[in-house]
Formats: sequence, C-alpha cells, structure tokens
Amino acid sequence: MAYKLQNEKEFQITDKIQIICYWQNTSYGFKHVARLVKDNEIVDQKSASYYNRTWESYEYESVLRRLVEKTKYLTEEEKEIANQFIKDYKKIDEQEVNKKFGMIAGIAQLADVLIESKQAKNSWKERMLKAGVQEIDFPENWNELTEEEKEIRLNNVIKQLQ
Repeated sequence: MAYKLQNEKEFQITDKIQIICYWQNTSYGFKHVARLVKDNEIVDQKSASYYNRTWESYEYESVLRRLVEKTKYLTEEEKEIANQFIKDYKKIDEQEVNKKFGMIAGIAQLADVLIESKQAKNSWKERMLKAGVQEIDFPENWNELTEEEKEIRLNNVIKQLQ
C-alpha cells in the first residue's frame, strides 16, 4: 500500500542547502521525514515515527534536528548554520502561534461586549475556540455543566491563549 505525502515544507538553509520535510501515514500512525538536499541533489534522509501525535514545539522539529545532527553530508560549519536556522525558525514559529492564539482569544472575547445572555456568550466562545483551535477537546460532560462553570472554563482557556 502506498501512503500519500502530506504537508510538504521546505527549509532553505543556504543557497546550496535545503531540507524538505513532510509527513506520511503509516500502518501504525504516521511519520515525519526530512530530506537533505545539497546542490539540488537529495543526499540524506531521516525519519521519526509517531503513533498518535508529536510533542514538538513546531512541526518537524525532531526530524530536522535529527537530520542535521546525524548527517555525514554537512561540514561542521554547515551544521552550525543549519542549527542556527532551526533556532531562528523556532522563534519565528512561536511568534506566529502566539499571534494566532491571541487573535482567537480576542474574537472569543467579543462575546462579552456584543452578547447579553450568559448561555449565548458561552456558545459564541465555544464556537470560536473550536473554529480557531481544531485540536481543542471539550470534556464529554460539557453539555451537562452549568453555564457558570462553562463560563469559568472558557474564560480560563481564553486567558491561556492570550
């Protein structure tokens, strides 16, 4: 069975060095793959396998680091440049994530200004959080909670996103 490549992302390290990452479904979960391209030729590849999710700061972090650390095809100087690129990329990615979460929190908080009833406010906040953070999980008993308890929990999530 052939598995489709997903979410290909290119990291341009220097004019002559790039790393192309993607993820791929496997029979047991998925894996991230990083390919080292030097002078327009794929010279090395590393992968990291996962069962259900990663615990990375940003997508492909582990496989990027593994490739740079273990490859024989980069000089020590090139590895230093690649590692600095990865550090800089992490900072930029964190800033983008924080900006996105802050925007989602702001939109969710509009309920406090625009809507009168607590139930309607909670409903708005819940919809905005689900739309903005697809990975968010609400408890199984969410619909059984009081509106006061929902309000407390939703406001705590919004506070964390800010």
